[in-house]
Amino acid sequence: MCGIVGYVASADRVGAPRALDVLLEGLRRLEYRGYDSAGVATIADGQVAARKKAGKLVNLLDEIDQAPMAPARVGIGHTRWATHGGPTDENAHPHLGDGSRLAVIHNGIIENFTVLKARLVEAGEVFESQTDTEVAAKLIGQFYRGEAAGDLTEAMRLAVNELQGAFTLLAVHADAPEQVVAARRNSPLVVGLGEGENFLGSDVSGFIDFTRDAVELEQDQIVTITADDVAIIGFDGVPATGRRFYVDWDAAAAEKGGFDTFMEKEIHDQPKAVEDTLLGRSDAAGRLSLDELRIDPQDLKEVTKIMVIACGTAAYAGHVAKYAIEHWCRIPVEVELAHEFRYRDPIIDSNTLVVSISQSGETMDTLMAVRYAKEQGAKTLAICNTNGSTIPRESDAVLYLHAGPEIAVASTKAFLAMIAASYVLGLYLAQLRGQMFAEEIGDVMADLGQIPQKIQQILDQADPIRELARAMKDTPSVLFLGRHVGYPVALEGALKLKELAYIHAEGFAAGELKHGPIALIEPGQPVFVVVPSPHGRHSVHSKVVSNIQEVRARGAKTITVAEEGDEAVTEFSEEVFFVPETQPLLMPLLTTVPLQIFACALAAEKGYDVDQPRNLAKSVTVE
Repeated sequence: MCGIVGYVASADRVGAPRALDVLLEGLRRLEYRGYDSAGVATIADGQVAARKKAGKLVNLLDEIDQAPMAPARVGIGHTRWATHGGPTDENAHPHLGDGSRLAVIHNGIIENFTVLKARLVEAGEVFESQTDTEVAAKLIGQFYRGEAAGDLTEAMRLAVNELQGAFTLLAVHADAPEQVVAARRNSPLVVGLGEGENFLGSDVSGFIDFTRDAVELEQDQIVTITADDVAIIGFDGVPATGRRFYVDWDAAAAEKGGFDTFMEKEIHDQPKAVEDTLLGRSDAAGRLSLDELRIDPQDLKEVTKIMVIACGTAAYAGHVAKYAIEHWCRIPVEVELAHEFRYRDPIIDSNTLVVSISQSGETMDTLMAVRYAKEQGAKTLAICNTNGSTIPRESDAVLYLHAGPEIAVASTKAFLAMIAASYVLGLYLAQLRGQMFAEEIGDVMADLGQIPQKIQQILDQADPIRELARAMKDTPSVLFLGRHVGYPVALEGALKLKELAYIHAEGFAAGELKHGPIALIEPGQPVFVVVPSPHGRHSVHSKVVSNIQEVRARGAKTITVAEEGDEAVTEFSEEVFFVPETQPLLMPLLTTVPLQIFACALAAEKGYDVDQPRNLAKSVTVE
């Protein structure tokens, strides 16, 4: 999500003090990650100096010009992608603790911040923001003054052992002007090794202009950097080591994590994107909760119909949501293209819940549909990736993806995050309406929690998919078939090829094959088939296997995406890409990934810009 930079230099290093310059250059390098505010904190003359501003980095630079900072050798910097609390000056990082002598920046989500904040308020702490980060700052400050007895590393260790969720934390203290202390759990952090100076970054982009020698921290580790030393311990206080490596990318490649394109990077970001979407969804009592709920829960219990409105990829995520919500909640769900919604006089009333899905939260078609729904008295809920954007602000409830910015125009990680968020919504409504037992919801959430590692398995075994793309470089047309939740996956697979490779591609419901589309099959025609799990209670697996046989008999080149162990498809498929087993309703989170990899690789083989496809924009802000 956000960008993080830390820096320490010795007093006798040539060019010191230059902390502010290093921090600002690192933040500039990290702008590609997307952000909505920026800030820095330095230690000089025994004081913490902090500047932060909502908006782009230029706003922070203007703030520093108006209120200059003293030269410093130690500091931390941050670009924020809003999660808890809107993109405002107050919510921007750094946040202060211990009487403003401590500054903290943070990537990730602290799941139990509400409980901790209540405890800290009771202890007399005063909060100035709506963020979970300020809770960490106050907590570290409290330990620094007390149990840690002025040891910043120990204060960090005590604090992180009380935090739940995913986080990278960096802290500096006026009383410890020669060090930066950082900790990581489920959120990346690397150390840059210099001469008479050391660096920290959320990735190597933060310090690539200054050093290429780096150390990657392992899970649940704390690092204390000084100008001449890097000391690592575990959360248990036991000395530890990180993994040292050399960065052989240039600065441009570093922004893409070493991948050739942002889209490749974002495809590989998907395990974390799904993980972050699922984080922090339970309250102190263990019940599912939404990010912002301005609807009386009793009103949600009385909802008699749900309408999902979205466009493009988001609409296909909505189709997956329909299957899950109807199954778990027993509420009828309709999926509407947002640009058609208000022009057909839809039947909605106060017992209708209109769910909008938009990565940017600014999609004009969807925004106008939300406004129309509100005019008709419907309740509105937004699933969105951009905190503080228009659609969430104007909706009655919000479920944020927390997937981090998506730079490539064609959506990949946001699509999976939208599906994951839709599952959370379905389970939340089932909980609220008493349609599922708590144990059943817990089982589904546990299975969802295993999805990130299963996506990683697919990514680790993706070379055969890329080889197929190279072999199909000159293919003029590709068809996709799917059934049940595999149908919207087929639609999304076709859309990715259209967007990226500029070839004819169509997705069909497999059951429709005999009703017309089979006429398109001729010798050599590639057909991707998304095969449903054979383990579902009402599985249509055998019917889809019959579809594979039907097109194969007419000369099609059959390529299947199937569950591990599904040997029924191998006899009739020229290529099979297996994905790990999961609940049948959750399969789209896995079966989509090979199709994304294929589309990206095919477009690259054709020499196209996969990050900026022709004629397309990331956010459609006109109707």
